[in-house]
Amino acid sequence: MKNPLLEKFKTSFSTVPFSIIKNKHFKPAFIEAINSAKKEIDSITNNKSVPTYNNTIEALEFSGQNLDTISRIFFNLNSAETNDEIQKIAQEVSPMLSEFANDITLNEHLFKRVQLIYDIKDELNLTPEQDMLLTNKYKGFVRNGANLNEDKKSELRIIDAELSKLKLKFGENVLAETNKFELHLTKKSQLKGLPDSAIEAAELTAKQKEKEGWVFTLDYPSYVPFMTYADDRELRKKMALAFGAKAFQNDKFDNQQIVLDLVNKRYKRATLLGYKSHSHFVLEERMAEKPENVITFLNDLLVKAKPAAKSEFNRLAEIAEKDGVSQLEKWDSAYYSEKLKKEIFNLEEEKLKPYFKLENAIDGVFQISNKLYDLNFEEIFTIDKYHEDVKTYKVTDTSGNYISILYADFFPRKGKRNGAWMTSFKGQWKKDNENSRPHISIVCNFTKPTTTKPSLLTFNEVTTLFHEFGHALHGMLANTTYPSLSGTNVYWDFVELPSQLLENWCYEKEALNLFARHFETNELIPMELIDKIKKSSNFLEGMHTLRQISFGILDMEWHSKNPAKIKNVKDFETATFKNTQLYPNVKENCMSTSFSHIFQGGYSSGYYSYKWAEVLDADAFAMFLENGIFDKETSEKFKCNVLEKGGTIKPMDLYISFRGKKPSNNALLKRAGLLK
Repeated sequence: MKNPLLEKFKTSFSTVPFSIIKNKHFKPAFIEAINSAKKEIDSITNNKSVPTYNNTIEALEFSGQNLDTISRIFFNLNSAETNDEIQKIAQEVSPMLSEFANDITLNEHLFKRVQLIYDIKDELNLTPEQDMLLTNKYKGFVRNGANLNEDKKSELRIIDAELSKLKLKFGENVLAETNKFELHLTKKSQLKGLPDSAIEAAELTAKQKEKEGWVFTLDYPSYVPFMTYADDRELRKKMALAFGAKAFQNDKFDNQQIVLDLVNKRYKRATLLGYKSHSHFVLEERMAEKPENVITFLNDLLVKAKPAAKSEFNRLAEIAEKDGVSQLEKWDSAYYSEKLKKEIFNLEEEKLKPYFKLENAIDGVFQISNKLYDLNFEEIFTIDKYHEDVKTYKVTDTSGNYISILYADFFPRKGKRNGAWMTSFKGQWKKDNENSRPHISIVCNFTKPTTTKPSLLTFNEVTTLFHEFGHALHGMLANTTYPSLSGTNVYWDFVELPSQLLENWCYEKEALNLFARHFETNELIPMELIDKIKKSSNFLEGMHTLRQISFGILDMEWHSKNPAKIKNVKDFETATFKNTQLYPNVKENCMSTSFSHIFQGGYSSGYYSYKWAEVLDADAFAMFLENGIFDKETSEKFKCNVLEKGGTIKPMDLYISFRGKKPSNNALLKRAGLLK
């Protein structure tokens, strides 16, 4: 069988030829690519020449590139355009990939070659990037079992294969639960309070499902407006209970045992490698360095955020009491938050949406990227896509040099997991005098167009777009020699800096004036609305901060100790949330069973990094505010010292080279209104 995944892509910019790739191609391609990569590894291992940087470290770095390409394509599709067949293939190939990764790191002869070079690295006159690559390669072996005896190496292989399958199953269950639930309404009275846009979208969903009336789902563009505006408290409760019970219903999609298996196997793996816990293992390669530092950081924020959060919660309770609600529950949160926002700022999300047509917001982030980093974006229609909704762009600099390909996938659908993320189909590297440019993708779940209106974004969706685009810039502007050090291949608690930094432009008049225009009249967003957006930027910041801290603490509790004695996921979670809890506990709900960031994604022992990066981004944006949000010198410094450098230099050194000093918590606390 001819397999397009095993041939050189004969496409514009060597992009993925999605239209000719079928599901049946993946497994044979993985098998063939793994075998080819094994041969490359064997040729490095069995090289009779004296180990050198070039014939060992660089050779290792550039080995298995075809396997990497196939993996990127397949697992990106498994997140954005999956189906039963793809999920089945994922369960089959994940252990194979895990075994192959172990074949490398547990290869004693290969490790000896790497170790020989590492031991004399001070004599080699390496560049900082070469030194970082060598250090990473050496640590990669040590941290993945190179120094274990054969019995323990075998044990590690078994654990890694099991972990790869568990993570996949966790994600499949969450997606199945999201798709399974729908709220089907047939009476107009049940829609009271909902904006026309939400009603129209629900009517469209019902028609697509061949039903009368209106259908609301657990996809964010459907769920969030319902929880924010629906007057019917019982219906809000029904939606909230369904959302919070994902993979926590003792059925075939239940994740409780999977969570326990994951944390126990992660702990076992870490202790096998000589670490005290999974968190100790993970944080050794993070800016935070160790669990104690993360816990101190979160507790320090908790002390400052909790009084503000309690005060804000009491204000919401007062408003709810006017409606006869004696006890504020989780399903009241968004609803009364919106009422309070309207009372304080006279600002309604629905009044903002007409100014944030998706196409205009995309154009806005493009213009801002042009002003900051001299990038141009041209939509092109000659590139294959994995779904008709996807948009494709060629990115160039102001001199016309090709920088990147960008894929953008904005709307929810059945085979796509919830949330928003940035990924890549191809990384960036330099080899044989060529700077091979990246293919970057952003994936979101925004409000779909209806029959009468284009896609109009909530302000939260606008900041999400900017967030993911910040990650995309990190990927697109990558300019390093080695693929494993390129773009977003940085410490996990540094990766959120570019994304969270770009969100700041959403609140600035100078930036909003570039794109925030009424979709019908083309009128620029009024200054009074910009003022309200700015003033409301700290709205309920105490509660939001407390919520993020609680997730970070839950992550650390799962991963920084021996979890062997934990028998009940819900009981453990309830006890962990005790010090950060504002709303009454809901017995039918459990967060851990759908906490994809830490149990499916790469955030285990890393969820704190969102708040950690906020410290960096607030401090970094303070410099832009001092010099002007489009100041060329400042943006050039950020581009050259952070965005282009990837993981070639330690993050704090990169940050200091941009900012001239270490970051201070004060910028974040001041911005959040938590600093007295």
